[in-house]
Amino acid sequence: MEQRVSLEFSETKDDMATPIANDHPEPLAPALLEVADVHHLYGRGTKDEYTALNGISFSVRAGEFVSIVGPSGCGKTTLLRCVSGLMRPSSGTIAVNGEVISSVPHDLTLVFQDYSRSLYPWLRVAANVDFPLRDAGLPRDERSARVAQALADVGLTGHERKYPRQLSGGMQQRVAIARALAYRPSMLLMDEPYASVDAQTRASLEDMLLDVWARRNKTVLFVTHDIDESVYLADRVLVLSAGPSRVIADIAVDIPRPRDQIDTKATPEFVELRAEVARLIRDAGTAPR
Repeated sequence: MEQRVSLEFSETKDDMATPIANDHPEPLAPALLEVADVHHLYGRGTKDEYTALNGISFSVRAGEFVSIVGPSGCGKTTLLRCVSGLMRPSSGTIAVNGEVISSVPHDLTLVFQDYSRSLYPWLRVAANVDFPLRDAGLPRDERSARVAQALADVGLTGHERKYPRQLSGGMQQRVAIARALAYRPSMLLMDEPYASVDAQTRASLEDMLLDVWARRNKTVLFVTHDIDESVYLADRVLVLSAGPSRVIADIAVDIPRPRDQIDTKATPEFVELRAEVARLIRDAGTAPR
């Protein structure tokens, strides 16, 4: 069985984070997602050819919350699209539950950044959440139960008959998340889902997501530009280098749960981890390629 190794970080003369294993490893759950040596090349054979992903490898265990951060333009969204099956990598393998994917897996869902484009404006809230369930051919009673539960999970009970235009931006993103939850995927992929909302709404949505993740035992792979968000939400933070990107750090976030927007972010542990992630991203963005 795979073993967990708790990591501490010491500074070397090159100012790089060096993992130090402890002497008491704990057993880990099996990997739900395995990304192995994934490369992706755009514009192959043209003058605009460039490599976005350069040998990305990592795994995500069932029930784990993993954040991905890195310098702007490093290929985070490209990676998430490859994991979701919307884009095939140039080389390498991505496996979900032990099966290598070659198209969109039926048990993954992706929540996009732009909620205004992911919702159907002519459908009411309940119909937006129901849409993929109907397409999957589920019975009406089961669809109705799933829609009601998902809307309750994101705090939108009572808004079923409203149109997206009648909701705030944060509420529209809750609808998009409810639609993903109603499908009951084994893994929820999220591509900077809170980038388009204000700071107060972002904090509320972060806590809503953590509550749903804990109660529904979801597995989440979360891409973000926000360093505080990456640490606050996750069990682990994967830091990518500047493109062509690779994983330069896999940092365990050993901060107790449940977490609080004020108290957690005031702890020395949070401040230290945030600084470490920020330093890695800064150095990755300025290092010669």
